[in-house]
Amino acid sequence: MARRNKRKVFKDIEVIDAGAKGKAVAKAPDGKVIFINNAVPGDIATVQTTKQRSGYYEGTAIEFSKYSEKRTTPVCDHFGTCGGCKWQQMAYEHQLFFKQKEVENNLKRLGKIELPEVTPILGSKNEYLYRNKMEFSFSDSKWLTKDQIESDKVIENRNALGFHIPGMWDKILNISTCHLQADPSNDIRNFIKKKAEELKLPFFNTRNQEGLLRTLMIRNTSIGEVMVLLQFYYEDKEKRELLLTAISKEFPEITSLLYVVNSKANDTIYDQEVICFSGRDHIFEEMEGLKFKINAKSFYQTNSDQAHELYKVTRDFANLKGDELVYDLYTGAGTIAQFVAKKAKYVVGIEAVPEAIEAARENAKLNGIENVSFHVGDMKKVFNIAFISEHGKPDVVITDPPRDGMHKDVVEQLIRLSPNKIVYVSCNSATQARDLSLMNAFYKVTKVQPVDMFPQTHHVENVVLLEKRNS
Repeated sequence: MARRNKRKVFKDIEVIDAGAKGKAVAKAPDGKVIFINNAVPGDIATVQTTKQRSGYYEGTAIEFSKYSEKRTTPVCDHFGTCGGCKWQQMAYEHQLFFKQKEVENNLKRLGKIELPEVTPILGSKNEYLYRNKMEFSFSDSKWLTKDQIESDKVIENRNALGFHIPGMWDKILNISTCHLQADPSNDIRNFIKKKAEELKLPFFNTRNQEGLLRTLMIRNTSIGEVMVLLQFYYEDKEKRELLLTAISKEFPEITSLLYVVNSKANDTIYDQEVICFSGRDHIFEEMEGLKFKINAKSFYQTNSDQAHELYKVTRDFANLKGDELVYDLYTGAGTIAQFVAKKAKYVVGIEAVPEAIEAARENAKLNGIENVSFHVGDMKKVFNIAFISEHGKPDVVITDPPRDGMHKDVVEQLIRLSPNKIVYVSCNSATQARDLSLMNAFYKVTKVQPVDMFPQTHHVENVVLLEKRNS
């Protein structure tokens, strides 16, 4: 018989740190760590546990006897329910402090490597309205907040257009105002919900797999271009055209109005046909005179301004003189490769996603960059001796892997390849630390620069320069 997970209540617990996944950290009287989902370092609170494990608790602060000086007032009405901006109640300078601390702790504790002095984190000039891509879901049975449940008022309209409740795949919180993407994002989303209801279009029910409207994606760029993509569960030409025509008429500034008809069990669009209803099938972003064509399936860093800062750090760390052969691993749509190309002799980009490589080649042609080439394939398979024999031994390698970090075969190939420098860009300093540890006998970390791409969240990017040790 399974043991019941008895809840405990601990009084006057001081919150001492910020930990993984945006949770606050405290110590229980029995010495175990408590991960708290709604507190800020410096708070003193009564905490009720929600989970108990052998080495730690998870809990919620149910009463505060002292609020931390690190607190600030959240700007969003949905804070605490949405889950998208878990650190909104912490002032931004303190967010930056704990992000930098996490990077340093991971590299030292997990990587067990010697570090130079870590450069202060590069904060984002925009604490809000920084995202260039937002995705929303439709639902015919919206999530009710505690206040709505306790109210005597009957909630007749259960339609929602918003975000998934954390950890609940079928629960959608209706969003009135989101502070992460600049206008006209909120206006477009709210208009679409209102117009869909006026037209009596059925919102999706995930459990029953029924309803017409599934998802909405809005992308924008620093040069004012806007992409809107609506995903329908089935084709209903009359209703689809009524809604899309209304959107196009209300927002003539939309550069690219697209739709997908997707009857799969999941709502991913990467294996679906994207159809252009009006305007172009793409939008453009610009950076230092380079233009990047972005379609519905393109990957592009979701904070355009900070992407520029991240790429500048990467280029500075590479310190190219003009005669180097550079490999750009996990090149994506080739943004970093093209960004550094004018400083290099030649850049070779490698990426597993064919559509991304197509976009990289198209963007290079668009920008008139001829000293780059892009190649598609699984990194641990394509990045081999034959590939290196064909394309040459690089002087510098730039690597920007996904959150899981580099496969051990890729790390081993890097060590065998022995470039003079490796610039490692990471969105997960824990897996970055693991990979750096594997290379530590051969490479020394000489520079570390955290970059904050996502204010109000615990996420942080980190760039590391590795230089070959003297044999």
